[in-house]
Amino acid sequence: MLVSYNWLQQYVDLDGISAEDLAEKITRTGIEVEGVEDLGAGINGVVVGYVKERNQHPNADKLNVCQVDVGEEELVQIICGAPNVDAGQKVAVAKVGAVLPGNFKIKKAKLRGEASHGMICSLQELGVEQKLVAKEYAEGIFVFPEEAEVGTDALEYLNLNDKVLELGLTPNRADCLSMLGVAYEVAAILNKPVKLPEISLEEAAEQASESISVKVDSTDDNPYYSARVIKNVKVGPSPLWLQNRLIAAGIRPISNIVDITNFILLEYGQPLHAFDYDRFGSKEIVIRRATEGELLTTLDDENRTLTSEHLVITNGTVPVALAGVMGGADSEVNEDTVNVLLESAIFDSQRIRIASKDHGLRSEASARYEKGVDINRAAIASDRAAQLMAELAGGQVLAGRIEIDHLDKRESVVTIKGERINKVLGTEISTNEIGGIFDRLKFNYTVDHDSFIVNVPSRRWDITIEEDLVEEVARMYGYDNLPKTLPVGQSNPGALTSYQQKRRIVRRYLEGTGVYETVTYALTSEARVHQYKDDNIVANPVHLAMPMSEERSVLRLSIVPHLLEVLSYNKARRMDSLSLFEIGSVYLTDEEVVTKLPTETERLAGAFTGLWQKHQWQGEKKVVDFFVAKGVLEGLFTELGLSDRITFTRLNKEGMHPGRTAEVKLDNEYLGFIGQLHPQAQKDADLNETYVFEISLEKLLNADAGAVSYKPIPRFPSISRDIALVLAEDIPSSDVKSVIYEAGGKLLQDVTIFDLYKGEHLEAGKKSLAFSLRYFDPEKTLTDEEVTKVHEKVLKVVEEKLGATLRG
Repeated sequence: MLVSYNWLQQYVDLDGISAEDLAEKITRTGIEVEGVEDLGAGINGVVVGYVKERNQHPNADKLNVCQVDVGEEELVQIICGAPNVDAGQKVAVAKVGAVLPGNFKIKKAKLRGEASHGMICSLQELGVEQKLVAKEYAEGIFVFPEEAEVGTDALEYLNLNDKVLELGLTPNRADCLSMLGVAYEVAAILNKPVKLPEISLEEAAEQASESISVKVDSTDDNPYYSARVIKNVKVGPSPLWLQNRLIAAGIRPISNIVDITNFILLEYGQPLHAFDYDRFGSKEIVIRRATEGELLTTLDDENRTLTSEHLVITNGTVPVALAGVMGGADSEVNEDTVNVLLESAIFDSQRIRIASKDHGLRSEASARYEKGVDINRAAIASDRAAQLMAELAGGQVLAGRIEIDHLDKRESVVTIKGERINKVLGTEISTNEIGGIFDRLKFNYTVDHDSFIVNVPSRRWDITIEEDLVEEVARMYGYDNLPKTLPVGQSNPGALTSYQQKRRIVRRYLEGTGVYETVTYALTSEARVHQYKDDNIVANPVHLAMPMSEERSVLRLSIVPHLLEVLSYNKARRMDSLSLFEIGSVYLTDEEVVTKLPTETERLAGAFTGLWQKHQWQGEKKVVDFFVAKGVLEGLFTELGLSDRITFTRLNKEGMHPGRTAEVKLDNEYLGFIGQLHPQAQKDADLNETYVFEISLEKLLNADAGAVSYKPIPRFPSISRDIALVLAEDIPSSDVKSVIYEAGGKLLQDVTIFDLYKGEHLEAGKKSLAFSLRYFDPEKTLTDEEVTKVHEKVLKVVEEKLGATLRG
């Protein structure tokens, strides 16, 4: 809710308190003020000017040379390109030295050879949003009414000397969706009276009942309906003060009749609708449920197909409005309207919500009906609107309202003891003080001993139980004034579990390597839910009962598809090099028809594409490959103390490259996978070469790394021997490495692969792997004879177990 400070002063005497201080006081009583906007911030030197002459610029077809009176001794010449500028207009003029929004300073200038001493401004140039500018001024300068005084501050006429408070209202405070509701709240805070609008309505002799009748088929959906008839109106622009009120509240002025209904909506919180009486189609209003498949074209020119769940206003035959949401195009008020049929009604909030949701229409009216409106303001708001239509549009208000009234207008009564209030709040507030708070809130009450019998006004329908009154007393008494105490008793300081600590290690390690963390949807589509899932478990997708869309209808079984979505999204925006990880849950169930909650298991997934490193100055680049992604994981396993228990073995997995994908195992148990996307999958996702991994974070972090062990720095030198083995192409290097370690015994400390060769110098189906073996004895310096003996044993075992031979 946007609240104009200047407008609010019409209802409450603010005693010069600043908008910022008022915002602080409102926030401290429970309604958050999200911001205070100064409409005229950064603007000065703008006055009302009068265009004496307008002549065509001699050197430009689209420019005009204007002689403008700005209240000084001499006229000033201003070059203006607005298509609607003309002699005889009163306009907003930024004089030389003025400042406009964005710190735009006005200086003397020459445009196509003609001097210009200022600028004739449009509303947009004065900081008004394009969407709030009336259509007649949307493409040009703003023209003031005749009564504007030349040379005076233009900001005052345009209400740009105002400040607007933005209230962040919770659903229970719908009473503050109106200026009067906010006025009651501010009056209670400041202990001031509320000045309500004075309604003085002169009615014609002709009875409205002669022009229209009302019938309500479903009083549960529509307990109150009122219709008024205003004849002989003259539709035109609203006066400037009314336009200013609407613009400050974020509503675009349209015409005096429509603007009046919007003004009342803001002032009273009561939605109204104005029909063109002559285009309504009959002299009968019938409110009923729509029939299945019935059609209505709404004001936005959209054809709506209705159902029996929707409430409609009809002319007895066809719908003319979707009740409480939006009017119909066929009966809307336009510039030719002469007679107006004015609706004011109370509709069932659930019925309005259904229609609003079904048709994707969220209007100012529907928002208020959904949250609840004051049932006692519907009739008053109608009278107030009729009065303004008579004053501002010259209409004649026919006598009487045609009403259907089935409202229960009895005030809600809540009783509470003062002792109960003090017990809950821990205070000692006297009976007189509590009574004073209820007086400030304009709650009528009586006191019976220590009990307050409170008649809750209809504008505060949110107050129904004792606790609601306790809250009202607390916030008006001041939350800062409530006594403060510390908890009594023993307490245990909080700490992270071992799992949480390790998860932090994982996150910090990956961030430290330069991989960005992302958070994606836990929902996916039926078509993608099985992609990259763990093939070692039986998992069925869990479907949502009421999904928002087909794309987000199933709980995910893998995180990888979501990371690929992120990569595709960024690549489409020229972000070709990206490394991502996510820690999140997948949702597993073995039930065909899900009857219980699925099992949530936490996974770690990553995705890499493009460049891993790029040194601009040196011109060095490192493209992501399998070993970059594998190195990131290996570094993580080392960080967790599990590197010696991790193995990588070849894996064939759907959607992954058949020769560049590995299974990750922990203690020989499946942990996850890592590899390159299949070329077709990359093409389908419009990605370059991309590598991914996904592992079970729960298995990884629940693994006991054991105690940290240290080895002393060696005092004796080591001896290295290199070997190049020729063996079958299908034997993994990890198997060769294991056999070498086993054969080398205690003296073999390290085995490193440093070369792979396949080519014309080898037999078909063979490959050459080169290893560096490092021998070491912590107790003494090894001799060549000792190393040779062990080394020959290694060669023999490799030959026996793997059929490997030394490459010549």
